[in-house]
Amino acid sequence: MPNQVSRREFVKTGLAAGVAAAVVRPRTIRPVVISSRNGHEFKNGGPRTAVTEAYQRMAAGEDVLDAILAGVTIVERDPLDDSVGYGGIPNAEGVVQLDSCVMHGPKKRAGGVAALEGVRTPSLVAKAVMEQTDHHLLVGAGAQRFARQMGFTVEDDLNTEHSRELWLEWKRRIDPEHYLDPQKRSSAGARARDAMLAEGLLSPERVYGTIHMSGINASGHVCGATTTSGLSFKIPGRVGDSPILGAGNYVDTDVGACGSTGRGEANLYGLSSFFVVEEMRRGAHPKDAIVEALRRIKARTTERRLLKADGTPNFDVKFYALNAAGEHAAMAMFAGPEPKYAVCDQDGPRVVAMDGLFAGKPS
Repeated sequence: MPNQVSRREFVKTGLAAGVAAAVVRPRTIRPVVISSRNGHEFKNGGPRTAVTEAYQRMAAGEDVLDAILAGVTIVERDPLDDSVGYGGIPNAEGVVQLDSCVMHGPKKRAGGVAALEGVRTPSLVAKAVMEQTDHHLLVGAGAQRFARQMGFTVEDDLNTEHSRELWLEWKRRIDPEHYLDPQKRSSAGARARDAMLAEGLLSPERVYGTIHMSGINASGHVCGATTTSGLSFKIPGRVGDSPILGAGNYVDTDVGACGSTGRGEANLYGLSSFFVVEEMRRGAHPKDAIVEALRRIKARTTERRLLKADGTPNFDVKFYALNAAGEHAAMAMFAGPEPKYAVCDQDGPRVVAMDGLFAGKPS
């Protein structure tokens, strides 16, 4: 018979698979929580940062996803982080629209929301989508209606004084009263955003502002969440990678997790977080898996407007990966200025330097 497998070959294959599994998942797993850098920057007036809160809850026996969400909602609620949740930098019309995705590895379930207005904690609405519906993603007015039905407070405006001031400054610079054609208006908006970056009014970390967090407990349960206010001054309705399964967030509890911050459009094209997890499934260390994802993004970036003079991408993107053995890594497209990510384990919370695929930074 064609393609028949002998008993000896079957046993050999099974033994090899068992060895591989033993390498991927040791008997004792060291619990850890990792996140983008803002996971260890903001406390919303409380005693702990996001990674600290998540790790302590996870170590106390809480469900990993519940622990992670207790962490990221600290950042979502903190008006000092203008890249996530309340006070996130609004879209081109001055409206804060939020995106989020959650994935529960052991339950093999996920939920997401996009272009959600009026709710400070989109990650919790994403969890409600996961638990209360048969869907993965709700968007716009439908997502807001669902949130209201689930008992979430829906506010008229999520802007803070700071986020509104930034939007007004941006709006003045592009002079919208002239009703520029779409291409010119887009160019004018980008120039205004770049000028505000150069003047220090905007932080490079906040232009594509996001927080990703993933964690693994001693039982090997892996979960992850990504939440964002998206690209600063985006076209209303724009959705990036954060709420999309496999792009801004992907979890397979038998393999690991990966999430991303940075230019969402670049990440969406290759579903890079899914790709990183699949590379880890094939045995790659988290850092090596991220390197391959960054190389793919570089190879697939061919439009001149998105390239520096040396041919490298003129944008940044960062990945945060964690495997089923508790090993983790993060890496950026560019090494400067000194990118870092947040970690919390039995040694406590800290920020750790990450490498870049290329030296320097986007223009």
